[in-house]
Amino acid sequence: MSPPVYLDHNATTPPHEDVLAAMHRAWSTGWANPSSLHRAGRQARRLVEEAREAVAALAGLHPRDVTFTSGGTEANNLAIERPFRLGDRGLLLTSRLEHPSLLACAEDLERRGVRVHWIEPLPGGHLPLDAFASVLARREPGEPTLLATHAVHHETGAIQPIPELAALAESHGAQLHVDAVQAAGRIDPALWRGAHSVALAAHKLRGPKGIGALVTRPGLPLHPLLRGGSQERGFRPGTLDPIAAAGFAVAAHRALHGGPERYATLRPLRDALEQKAVAEAARLGIQIDLTGREPRAPHVAHLLVAGWRGDELVAALDLEGICVSSGSACSAGTAEPSPAIAALVGIERARSALRVSLGETSTMDDVAAFLKALQRVLGRAR
Repeated sequence: MSPPVYLDHNATTPPHEDVLAAMHRAWSTGWANPSSLHRAGRQARRLVEEAREAVAALAGLHPRDVTFTSGGTEANNLAIERPFRLGDRGLLLTSRLEHPSLLACAEDLERRGVRVHWIEPLPGGHLPLDAFASVLARREPGEPTLLATHAVHHETGAIQPIPELAALAESHGAQLHVDAVQAAGRIDPALWRGAHSVALAAHKLRGPKGIGALVTRPGLPLHPLLRGGSQERGFRPGTLDPIAAAGFAVAAHRALHGGPERYATLRPLRDALEQKAVAEAARLGIQIDLTGREPRAPHVAHLLVAGWRGDELVAALDLEGICVSSGSACSAGTAEPSPAIAALVGIERARSALRVSLGETSTMDDVAAFLKALQRVLGRAR
């Protein structure tokens, strides 16, 4: 059986050969506990600190302010809880477009008494700056305030105005947290830097799963979600895997050096995929609407296929050897459509969503294979 055509890079990316090589080397030299004081522990610790420097460089911040986590979800949880950990007073500005790891935290804070203002998105999936500014202008003096959103949307690819949001938060004495998991290594760093805290995940950068980071501005206090040891300055207790850290270091370096340039080459492939998918479906009497509007990341196509459920279309394409998704992998297996897409187009239309996300390994042949498979699936259904 030939390998499948993988077009689900927003769910995860295949580990790069340099990442695997670094991890293989680390297995023989850095397997010890990085908190141990003996020679083997110090060798493992060196791998962790090299990763800390690489991740800090990617985020444009200082290595001492990198806190390693199990991934982007934990990093988002740690960041969102931080301003409100010591009480239930405060204001959180966010949206229904967020990744489940942000959305669930916001809903929990709201139940606990934190004021949560849900910013209404524009039709293309972008968040209006004036809505944030209006809420900030009316907030109570001295009220702890956090703006929390994504840099690149995990389903539509929409790019949010992070530099402008950072400046707005600064001018009002508020703070900004950015989920940059889908942005780092894919778009210009200037478009997602500048926040008070940033969440990253190695496996979106062709690194290993099970490791991510929350990177903060200097001096920003954190309140740990877990209790235990003093690892990661006590902010994230538990033994860190130096093998995963070695892979994260290489992945972060690759993302910083040439990542956005490599992803920029995917735009013509993505545009051709969208145009030909819409045209082919129309020939079969099926309407496909595109949710993505500029500015957006160059590798994501989000389709609404009339008359289909997204999960059924994913299954049908899988039988054809094509790997795509109907939304966030963190919400896979649920019967309900993506809350983010439902917030944009309504629940019923959101059920028809199909996400195709290209990556560094994607080619025009992959796009052609997807289009042929889509034609067969839609043609049979007709």
